Amino acid sequence: MNKHKLLLASLVASSMLVGCSDSDDDTDNASSSVFDSYPAEGVSLPYNVLRNDLIDGKSQQIFEIRNGGFGSAMTAHPSDSNRFYALTDRGPNAKFTGDHGKGKIFPTPDYTPRIALFEVQADGIIEQVDTILLKRPDGSPITGLPNSSALGGTGETPYHADGQPILENDSQPYDETTNPFALDDYGLDGEGLVALSDGTFWVSDEYGPHIVHFDAEGREIGRINAFTNDDRVDLTLPAEFGNRRANRGMEGLAVTPDEKTLVGIMQSTMYNPSSAVKDLDITRIVTVNLKSGDIGQYLYRQEKTQNSNSEIVALSATQFLVIERDGSFLYGGPNGAEAAAPDAQKQVYRIDLASGTNLETIAASGDVEQDAELGLTLSGKTLEEVVLEQGWSALASAGIAPVSKSLVVDMVAEVDYPHDKMEGLWVIDDQHLGVLNDDDFATWATSGELEQKMLDPNTVDGNRLFIVEADLSTD
Repeated sequence: MNKHKLLLASLVASSMLVGCSDSDDDTDNASSSVFDSYPAEGVSLPYNVLRNDLIDGKSQQIFEIRNGGFGSAMTAHPSDSNRFYALTDRGPNAKFTGDHGKGKIFPTPDYTPRIALFEVQADGIIEQVDTILLKRPDGSPITGLPNSSALGGTGETPYHADGQPILENDSQPYDETTNPFALDDYGLDGEGLVALSDGTFWVSDEYGPHIVHFDAEGREIGRINAFTNDDRVDLTLPAEFGNRRANRGMEGLAVTPDEKTLVGIMQSTMYNPSSAVKDLDITRIVTVNLKSGDIGQYLYRQEKTQNSNSEIVALSATQFLVIERDGSFLYGGPNGAEAAAPDAQKQVYRIDLASGTNLETIAASGDVEQDAELGLTLSGKTLEEVVLEQGWSALASAGIAPVSKSLVVDMVAEVDYPHDKMEGLWVIDDQHLGVLNDDDFATWATSGELEQKMLDPNTVDGNRLFIVEADLSTD
């Protein structure tokens, strides 16, 4: 069972962590007294039903597609210490192969990705107090449909729930030229979220990856990605970030306490230069100074191959928390008790960028080159290829070190964490950490058949906030 008592205690975020001034002592004491008894099993977030007219492929009963879906990222409100923001991804979806090849079912194809503001109430209940729909620069809502190939799209065909392709005009037959698949170059599969003190947001995603700046009303006001042909961008990422693995792009996004530098982390090994490097533990972190435009790049070594880095949040200018997890369910989830995984990994690590090698500062010399498309190479090989063929020791011999990491909390050991996805982190103060799961809109699929996402035979998966004690000090 749990190692420690779980509590929320004081919800006063320090100015170093969230860029705001401390509240007064009376407010601090009131918050502490309210949240000392925060439930160990966590508290569910509210949701509404998007659809309840589809048949569950497993139970053959009608099931609910829920919104929910707010666990893709989480960040502290810059000034209200008992509030946090959470982000959806592109909307309900599931793997599917139809007449037009591999792709995704989008049972609500007009879904608009969004940010929600939540507040922990005096009785411990979590209330959704605001919703911000994400919009194009012209104010029209974006969708979660895939981007075109020129902007990072990987050829995913979008399908309706009935298996028919989603087309520009669904009333007419598919035609590659006159009635193609419905794609959206403003579409986002959001996975990282930053809330700034000026009321604006930055969102990173799994498509481009793109890092998009939105104003307080959700309208796009800036964009960063790796595509030099995209005339929307303000800054350009190194080209190798365009080699992200499909559905495993920039899964986490943070900002330093001075709000000058964005820090993004890739979910898994990038296909740099190809999928031959898929089964590795080498991942990348990128830093973008919003004032100077300077780019930094670091390596992060996972605990096992094909893990997921699902979130990053700043503690200081160089120290960050990172979620590293696998995709298993402690109790088996939709796959039943026989799929239970007692060794499921759902962990939070502290990293320090100062301990790693900034790849962007390594000068070309001898066998070391900075390739315009592939980034730093050794003897013509990408760093991913070097690790595949020679191991991490070859990088060490070249003077390249990943960032240091140390375990902060193991959520399976602490709270018997039952979910597959652990994707949101909320730094409350230097002793308390909020953790949020992604429930996938309570939607799952088996062999392309949509069904309810279940944690066990009686429990539908849903967004749940956990609060754990953790040493988050930086002294």
